[in-house]
Order: sequence, then structure tokens, then C-alpha cells
Amino acid sequence: MTDENHANDDHANDDLWHALSAGDAETRLGSSVNAGLTGGEAGARLEKVGPNRLAEVGRPSLWTLIIRQFRSALIGVLVAAAILSAVVGEVADMVVILAIVVINGALGFLQEARAERALEALTRMLAPKAHVLRDGAPVRISAEELVPGDLVLLATGDTVPADLRLVSAVDLSIDEAVLTGESAPVEKAVEKVATDTPLAERAPSAYMGTVVTNGHGTGLVVATGMRTEFGRIAALAQSIDREETPLQRELGGLGRMLGIVALAIAALVAVMGLARGYPFEEMLLFGISLAVAAVPEGLPAVVTVTLAIGVAAMARRRALMRRLVAAETLGAANVICTDKTGTLTRNEMTITGIELPGLSIAVEGVGYVPKGRFLKDGEVIDPKSEPRLKALLETGLWCNATSMIDGEDGPRPLGAPTEAAFLVAGAKAGLSVDHAHIEGEVSFTSARKRMSVLVSSPDGALVLHVKGAPEVLLGLCTQVCGADGVTALDDGARAAIEAQFTALAEKGMRVLAVARRAMGEAAASGTHHISEDLEADLTFLGLVGIIDPPREEVAGAVAQAREAGIEVIMITGDAAPTATSIARSIGLEAKTTVTGSHMDDMDDTALAEALAQDAVFARARPQDKIRIVDALQSKGHVAAMTGDGVNDAPALRQADIGIAMGKRGTDVARGASDMVLTDDNFASIIGAVEEGRRQYDNIRKFVGYLLSSNAGEVIGIFLAVLFGWPLLLLPIHIIWMNLVTDGPTALALGAEPAEDAVMRRPPRKPGARLLGHRDALRVAILGSYIALVAMGLFWWSLSGGAALVHAQTLAFTAFVVMEKANAFNFRRLDGGPFSGLRENPWLLVAIAIALSLQVAVVHVPLFNDWFSTVPLTAGDWGLIALAAVPMIILGRLTRGLASR
Repeated sequence: MTDENHANDDHANDDLWHALSAGDAETRLGSSVNAGLTGGEAGARLEKVGPNRLAEVGRPSLWTLIIRQFRSALIGVLVAAAILSAVVGEVADMVVILAIVVINGALGFLQEARAERALEALTRMLAPKAHVLRDGAPVRISAEELVPGDLVLLATGDTVPADLRLVSAVDLSIDEAVLTGESAPVEKAVEKVATDTPLAERAPSAYMGTVVTNGHGTGLVVATGMRTEFGRIAALAQSIDREETPLQRELGGLGRMLGIVALAIAALVAVMGLARGYPFEEMLLFGISLAVAAVPEGLPAVVTVTLAIGVAAMARRRALMRRLVAAETLGAANVICTDKTGTLTRNEMTITGIELPGLSIAVEGVGYVPKGRFLKDGEVIDPKSEPRLKALLETGLWCNATSMIDGEDGPRPLGAPTEAAFLVAGAKAGLSVDHAHIEGEVSFTSARKRMSVLVSSPDGALVLHVKGAPEVLLGLCTQVCGADGVTALDDGARAAIEAQFTALAEKGMRVLAVARRAMGEAAASGTHHISEDLEADLTFLGLVGIIDPPREEVAGAVAQAREAGIEVIMITGDAAPTATSIARSIGLEAKTTVTGSHMDDMDDTALAEALAQDAVFARARPQDKIRIVDALQSKGHVAAMTGDGVNDAPALRQADIGIAMGKRGTDVARGASDMVLTDDNFASIIGAVEEGRRQYDNIRKFVGYLLSSNAGEVIGIFLAVLFGWPLLLLPIHIIWMNLVTDGPTALALGAEPAEDAVMRRPPRKPGARLLGHRDALRVAILGSYIALVAMGLFWWSLSGGAALVHAQTLAFTAFVVMEKANAFNFRRLDGGPFSGLRENPWLLVAIAIALSLQVAVVHVPLFNDWFSTVPLTAGDWGLIALAAVPMIILGRLTRGLASR
């Protein structure tokens, strides 16, 4: 096997590249750090290893989406009912039932397929293009064409297109948060490191999907596609099975129960009838009628359509649901574990405080929009009128390698976020500098902890501008620029500066110090190389407090979550002081802060205690998220988890509801999620929770409505057989009621707006039944009234000498009218049966259409033949209307039995 083939196959997926020297890596890959691969060799390798793209992890195929729609106990019961209908010769009933099954499946498939298409539109994971050396010349190619051995050129702002072994690095820093969870960029180098070096500390390696924040470099491709670190975690995420949602379990149990009830009633009636001497065929027809009556044929379609409508409503709230049934799961969530950066905060570093020696300046405005005022003691000032402030801001602009570009949602930085904060602050002050006057610079590194820039002034002298860590810069300063001019930096001045630094740090800010040194003519005539000797005798200008500010709407959303009984847990990779400060600023109590290293020393009991004490988690790692989810689920919580990196994918799949970020999230995270936030905003989660609760409430409403209607039909037919009466209803009557008149009414109940108190009550308890025992009692009471009234009218008609067809028509119509009146009993959990009707006009429309169709079935001759009905008199209709009034009164009296 050749070296290059070995690189492509056996070695391309191991962990040893960082432990090889650049020269050894070059040899192993059969490439050249000076010329890259030849076009012919690259083509051959592409044919062998395949394109550089991730498999569609978490993305269901079309066939999977189709099959998913029919894996339901309710659907199985409907199919069984269709088969039984065919057995007794009711072909029309069979066709209608199977049509409902197909329509229900089509509705669910179309909605979920549309969600997948929308998700594909959000996918921006891989860099679309890559700069490489081919045949010794730089070329720009599709990232999918990269192969092991390609030499990739990296610059600030580039997304790393594959896993690389770096062979050159100049001030190169890479943001690896999507892979490791570390929020700070990682400084890169080319020297090999130990074999057992953790992934986050492998300086000579660069990984697919990470972003270059500073400097430039080159690297040899060592792995592509699913062989990359991204690919490995993507495969791991795929291996975690999803559990059924609470609604799926409830509907499955309901379907099985209805199937058992239907078969039991059918068998009981058949045995009773045969014992009484009824003909076998008639008893079989009775049994089928009862079986069909016990099953609400329209329920699966109504559930699917209601969920689809809810998903569309969630999409308008910036929450894209990838699975229909996941929407109601979110409504049941009692814990939301959320990232900080970009979800609770704007992900836009902002200077909000400046500490000059003896003077504090507040800076208004948030984010990267250059609008905001400078305040001194609460009074607005012109920053140009304060020389010390102007000097500090100008030094921040000189020590800056970042630029701003126009993004989809406004200005975005191309470079380091902290430098972008200086750019925006300078723009707020109306300041700018010309980088053409820069004579030399040394970038910030983790070792130096400072950036220095040498600038030529108009008079020919040089000025050294420096920004960096306060503890480092203070050690290099001998003077301080105070209100009385430049003075010696004595112990008192140093103590005052350290106190200012501590005050800013305790607010959760990232603090940078700014200093400069004016060089004389003699220095100006010397070399422009910045040595450590030049970075001495600096004059301290001040401190800058930088923070990623909370989104304006988040505090209100957190308060709403608390009122709704939902605990919010912040999990971030940032330092503990920053995490605590942000948590408290948005309304989280943050009684204790737990770091990832602390979690290593905690057993499950200690972690559970921390979770119960409103803990905030800082310096958290991907494995910490999975452990937190496991701990919550072991205590019976329904946990939602947010994430954006590929390292978050396993935790997203482990959670009851995984929430990925649509803007900054990776394709792997989105593929592992149940919901995607298209605006990356925590407030959108709370809005989706409200919608999920509304959906579940409405599902309970129309399930109760349908079951009470079906209970009336079952009780009526059963008692008619028990009393030895003729057939109360024909199978076609039952199908008509269950599908045509009840189905649209139930669908209209699914469109009911959220109850006023929906976000002022706690989430439903895990394991809570869709309909509890008290709900079942209410269903039985309302169903019994419907059955007894219909039977009374049936008996009254027969005893008056009317034909059987008239009595059946009267009972049939009574069932329809009372069931429409019964719909008002399930509209509201808190208000009256007619309150807020204007908010849902579809219910009145559905009832009007149902009653109009029933009038047609009763009075149109063609329909009389189809449905075996006869016209009713005005007196008949009057009796039915009078019987329907107590239906609403009874519903009002039994409302206390309804679960909330």
C-alpha cells in the first residue's frame, strides 16, 4: 500500500496527526507543503475516498417519513374496522375509513417533509469553497472536492473545510466552540504535541467547521467527511435512539384501549343477541356497528391537522418543529437547559464601561450597531472633549485586526469579537484611524496576553499602542495618564487601578487594559521591529469592560417561564463570574455556580442537589450536558436542551426535546434536534412552549368531545340490543357522524386560542394521562345523556306508530344535533361555553356546515336513498332542539371534572 493510500484509509481516521511533525505528516500523506497535490492525484483520491461532506445524520428518508405516519395503534384500529366492514359487505364504509387513513398519513407526511426542506435551507455547515494549492498554484475549489493531502490556505474569517495538520501558522487562532465547547479562540502552532493531548489542546490540528479568528496559516488535509471529528460525533449522535413522546404514548394507549373496548362490546352484543334468538347476520351487523361506533375514526386526522396547524404557528414564532408530535412535548417541559452565548445573549461583544484613572465612563448601546452615548456621572459627554477617553479609544482602534461586514441581520465582525467591540465604541465616538500608518505589530497570543502596534505620527515620531490583560500591562507600565496629566505609577495608583479591575470583573465583564508609549526621534530612526524592550515604560490609559449583553426580551421570557412552572438552567463554557453575572441580570437566582471540573468531583446525588439549588453551570463541556440531562430525567423531569455545536448533538438527542440554533448551529446539531430556532433566541422557546401547551389543551378538548360523542353512540346501540329493540343506528349513520359531522367540529376545537391562564399554571406532570379518571366520568355522563335522549326519541317515534326508518332518522339526527351542542362543553377550561366565540369563528362555521349537511341528508331525496332516511317534521326538529339545551347545562355542571 502506498503512503497516500495508507493516509486515505487506515490513518485518516486516527488521532495521531498532532503527534507527528509537519514533515512526517507530509510524507505520510504523499503531498508537498510547497506545491500541494497535482490535479490528477487529487482526482484519483476523490474517487477513492468520496466527497468531503457529512452524511445526512438525523435526516429521515422519505420512506421513513411515510412509514412514521402509520405506526399508530389508532391507525391499526381503523384498518381493522375497515377490514370488518368489508367482511360484512359494507364496502362503502371500508372505502371511507381507508380514505381517512390515507389522508391522515398524507397530511402528516407533507408537514414533516416541509419541515425537513426548511431545515435544509438553514444548513450552512460546510464552507462552500476552500483555497488550496494544486500543482503549486493557489486555486479556489468546492470544499466537497477536498481530499487527504490537499494543502489548504487559511485566513481570518475562513471556516476550516476539513480536518488539517497545520504546517504553518502566523498568529493563527481558531474558534473551536462548535466542536469542544470552549468559548475562547485557541492559539495554533505547528510543533507536534504528545499523543495523549486532549483534542481542545492540540495546537497543530485544525478541525472541520471551526472558524479562523486571527492570523493565517496552511494545513494538510488529514480527514474529510465522516472521517473528521465532526463526522465521528455525528455518527455517535445517530446511535442514540429517540424515545416516544408523551403524546405518542398516550395516543397509542388510547388506540389499544379503544380496540379492546370495540372488540369486547362487539363480542358481548353478538353473544347476547344470539342467546335471545336474533339471526347471526343481524348480530354480526350489530357487532360491527358497535365496533365502528367505539372508534373515533376522525381522531388521527384531527390530531395530525391540529399539530400541523400548531407547527405552522410555531414557525411564525421562529421555532421550526422537525416532528409534529414534538410540539406538545415542549409544552410539557418543566426544565429548559440553555446555552448563554447567542441564546440568552446577543453574541455581540460590547464595551459598556470604561475606567480611566479616577474617572468612570458608561457607554450606552448594545451589539454591533454603532449607536450609543458616553456618560460621565450620568451626564452625556462628547468623547472627543475628554482627551484621555479619546486616547484610549484610538489605541483600541490601532490595536485591531478586525473589520466589520454587513450580515443578514446587521453588522458582523470578521475577526475577534473583542476587537469588534473596540471598533463599535470608536465609531460611537466618531473616531477612526488609518492603518496605513502602522509600522509594525505583534498579535495577541496566549503566552504574551497582549497586542502591540507601532504607529508613525504626522511629525515622524512613533507611538507604541498596546492592549491586553490588565495583570500583564500593569507590570509593563511605569506611568499613568490621570486627570492631572502623566504621573508616575506609584503603589496608590496601582491599587486604585486594581480595584477598578476587580469591580468590572465582578460584573462578569471581560476586562482589557490599554496603554501606549510615545517614542522619541531617536527611536523613530531605528528599527520598526517591536521587541520586549520597546514594550516597557508604558503609560497606562485605562480599563475597558466588555460583555456579551443579554437580549432585551430574555428577562421577560425567563420571568414568564418561572410563572409557568419551568425551571431555566444556564449551561455555558464561559467563566464562572461571567456566567453568574449574566444569569442574575436576566432574573435567574444563580444561588451556586458549578464548573465542569467541579462536576468531575460530584456524584449523582451531589449533582441532583446542585440542580435543585438553582445552579448555573460554567466552563461546561459537552459530556457535562449529557450528564445534566440524565440527572434531570432520572428525577422525572421533562428536559429541553439547547445546543449549536456538533459536540452538543448527543445531548440534544438524549433530551426529551432537543433545540438547535438555526443561525449559528451546525448541521449535525440541527439534524439531532426536534426543534430549530431560526432566530437563536431564548424568548422564542418560551413562545413555542405556550403554543405546545395550547396544542395539548386542544387535543384533550377534542379527544374528550369525540369520545363523549362516541360513548353516546355505543351506549345507545348497546342498550337498544339489551332491550331487544331494532337497530338504533345504521353503520353508515355512525360513519357519517364520526367523520363528516364530528371530524370538522373536532378540528375547529383544535383551533381554539390558548387559555388565558395557560402560562400561569405548572406543566402537566410526567406520566399524566391525556384524559384522567374524572375526565372519563364526565365523558360517560355526557355520552349517557346523548344516548338516553336519542333512545327516548326513537322509542317515542316507534310507540307512536311511525315506521322504523323514521325512528332511526329521528335518533340519527338527535345524535348529530346534541353532539354539536356538546362541542360547546369542551371549548374552554376556564371560561363559559360561549365566551370568546369571536376568537375562534371556525367552530361556528363547522357546526353550521354539519347541521346544514344533516338537513340535506334528511330532506334531499337522493341522500334519503343513500342514508336510509326520511324527512322529519317541524315538530321533530323542535323536540330535538329542546333536548339539546340541557346538553349545555349538563356540560356546565360537570366542568369541575375536567382536568386542567
